[in-house]
Order: sequence, then structure tokens, then C-alpha cells
Amino acid sequence: MGEDVRLAAVVGLAQGMAAAHGSREVWRAAASGACRALGGSFAALSVWERDLGRLRVLVNVGERASGEAEFPEDEAYPVHQFPEITEFLHERWACGGEPNAWVETADGPAAGRPGYVHQRVAALRRRGRGCCVVAPIVLHGRAWGELYVARRLGDPLFERSDADFATVLAAVVAAGIAQAERLEEARRLAYTDALTGLANRRAVDGRLDRAIERHRQEGVVVSLVVCDLNGLKRVNDTQGHAVGDRLLERFGSVLSLCGAMLPGALAARLGGDEFCLLAVGPPADDVVRAADELCRRAAELELGDGVACGVASTGDPIGPVRSARRLFRLADAAQYRAKAMHATKPVVAGREGPDDPVVQLADTPATEQPASERRRFRGRH
Repeated sequence: MGEDVRLAAVVGLAQGMAAAHGSREVWRAAASGACRALGGSFAALSVWERDLGRLRVLVNVGERASGEAEFPEDEAYPVHQFPEITEFLHERWACGGEPNAWVETADGPAAGRPGYVHQRVAALRRRGRGCCVVAPIVLHGRAWGELYVARRLGDPLFERSDADFATVLAAVVAAGIAQAERLEEARRLAYTDALTGLANRRAVDGRLDRAIERHRQEGVVVSLVVCDLNGLKRVNDTQGHAVGDRLLERFGSVLSLCGAMLPGALAARLGGDEFCLLAVGPPADDVVRAADELCRRAAELELGDGVACGVASTGDPIGPVRSARRLFRLADAAQYRAKAMHATKPVVAGREGPDDPVVQLADTPATEQPASERRRFRGRH
């Protein structure tokens, strides 16, 4: 393979990984790009799980043998079964050796005790492959895993120059994985509240928009629980903001715990002392039960004065919900009513008959609301 062809292959691998979205697509792009670059028929990417002492396969691409899933759930191999990996990870690399790839062939020699066949050699024979090249992947100065590319039985065997090229490819893969991890972390931070670790308003807006679209198209039930943590200002003023932050963190844990009662629910901090739960699918009554449990647990916190909680669900008689904003207004109005009434249980929009005060408050323009009930509802960011 000429230098220009190999350079193009390296560029293609890097571009493929850069264009991938999500971990699985990055893994597949890495294995597929390396397979093409080395003229292989099959490739796999594996990660070294130090705590378990094993190599776990992340992705298999190309001509997969029986039992080789593209994204296997439980394909893993104890590191001690692979002497060359053990030697590299625990001796050469620990002593400052460089990560170099090597070649195995199906007619490789038996090693160790009589009758023992090297695991990779045995695997090549069993799966009808003639040879493979194995390249360690080093990330942040530590052995991360390996890139494995194989050829069919009867195809030209890999040579030393192929192993050297595989070493280069593994370095490109490592750089791509590091970039993907940085992007994933950036996405996580963009959609996570730094103090509580819950989702933030941006995450809720995106999820709610998609949920309302599903409701409109499929009729799926979408429910929103909006909470206002009582007593935070008093805690901040009398005990300091560090104690106030502890109250926010503890309530966040309670919210997450109650959200677990609703499969797939998103627990979020909207900002300040305002939190919410977004549930897509569970019946409205299940959401109300979770909100009731939330009120009970919040009242038991040693700090603060419980929580004012409002619920709005498309499963209740609240009229058509064509936008995320309307559901937010309804949940917000229910929470406002709970706070005004000093309610110890959630107020649920639409459950007080045709003239439900929460629905009326949410649907009345601010300029027409009585001064005592006038309130600026949340806008969309």
C-alpha cells in the first residue's frame, strides 16, 4: 500500500470518527476505518477494564462469525489469557515502553504447556481467519484497550509494515476517542445543573418539546411536576449559602428518588429554588402519587419548609395541549396555587371540575388576571 493511500486512509479514519455522534457510532467508525485502512475483513475495538481484569469488546464490524454481535453485551476476555497483552500492559508499558502493534497468524506456534494453543491463534482458526494485527490504544498516557483487525483465511498475511501502520491507526483512534469524550462531557455539562447533578432547564425544554410532539402524534401521556422549595431564602439568610446549597442538593436527591417511581422520568432543577419532574408515558395518577411522595419526603428534610408542588398532565381534563409552553403554564399555575394555599400535597390541574381554578389561571392572559393572582409565567428560553 502506497504512502498516499495510507495517508488518505488515516485522514478518512479521523474524519469518520469526528463525524460520528454518540459513543457507539464513534466505536464503529474507529473499527470500520481501521479495517478499511488495513485491508481487513473484520475488526473489533475493545476496552481494558482494569477493575475486572478483562478486555471487553465494544464493537465488531465486517464479516462477523457466529456469535459475534455488532455491539456485544457480554463479550469479554480475561487479560491473563493473552500473554502478549499481559506482558505489554504490566511490563513494557509500565516501564516506559512504546505501544507497538503485532501480528498473529492462524498457523502460529503453540506455546506454554503441551497441547496449549495461544488464545488468539485458536480464535483465528475457529473463526476461519488467517491472521490478525493487534494494536494497543493508549489514552491520556494509560493503556485504554486494543484495536484488532483480521483477514480471511487465504488472504495475504499481515506484515511488519502493516503492524507499524496499525500503531499509527491506533494513535488516531485514541485521539478520536479522547475528542469524543471531551464532546460528551461538554454535552453533559450543557444539560446538567452543576450543583445538584440533575438535568437543567435546557434539557427539560428539549425533552418536553419532543414529548409534546409524541403526544400530538401518538397520544402518549405527558406529565409535568413543578416544585418550589420553601424556606430556601430563610436558610440562606440565617445559616449561609453553603447550608442553602446543601438543602438544594438534598432536595435534588429526594426528587431523583421520587422520579425513579416513574420509568424514564427526568428530574431537573429549573433554577434557584425551582425543580421539576417530566414523565412521558406513565398514567397521570402514577405521577400524582410520585408528587405526593415528594411532598411527604420534602417535609421531612431537616432544612427548609417542605415544597409547593403543582402537577399538570395530558391525562387529566386540561383541554388540548399543543405546546410545551401550555403544559408548563398549567403546572406552574398549579404550583402557584399550592404555594398560596400552603398545601402539603400537590395541586393537580384539571381535577376541580369544569371551572378548575388552575386551568383558568393558566389560560387567562396576565393583563386580565386579578392583581392578587397576577403572575409572570415562565417563558421559553
